[in-house]
Amino acid sequence: MGDSINLGRRRLFGRKADNAIRPPFVREDTEFTDICTRCDKCIKVCETGILFRGDGGFPEVNFTQGECTFCQACVDVCPEPLFDKLKSPPWTLKAQISDACLTQQGIWCQSCRDICEPGAIKFTPAVGKPPSPHVDLDACTGCGACVAPCPSHAISLPPGNTA
Repeated sequence: MGDSINLGRRRLFGRKADNAIRPPFVREDTEFTDICTRCDKCIKVCETGILFRGDGGFPEVNFTQGECTFCQACVDVCPEPLFDKLKSPPWTLKAQISDACLTQQGIWCQSCRDICEPGAIKFTPAVGKPPSPHVDLDACTGCGACVAPCPSHAISLPPGNTA
């Protein structure tokens, strides 16, 4: 046996990859699951009800329930040093539209554009078919308002989708 411990291998077996969407304004220099006590205070105070007790009891975001208004209530109620109110943007999530979009099937739908307050979802006109959507990544705040109204569930905000 050697004197050194391979920390990479230890992390591999001790913790699974965290691809959950955490609340906004989470500090990047912390390991969320190491500090969060799972007290549920942020879940209870979330004004749009998008926070829920996820894997391991840690808070996660579910955009099918609504959008994030970036009200910072979760930040204000948390007793742990998990958040940075000055962090801008609050997170790096960006909307992504899949091929399941109704426009890909020749159906005229613009429900995502209609609900997108910052106007980040644009439609490009096309001859002989419905306009196709695209996301202006610079304008998208990652609020998730476009997810729930999409009738074909074609919109997601995957963690790590920053561009």
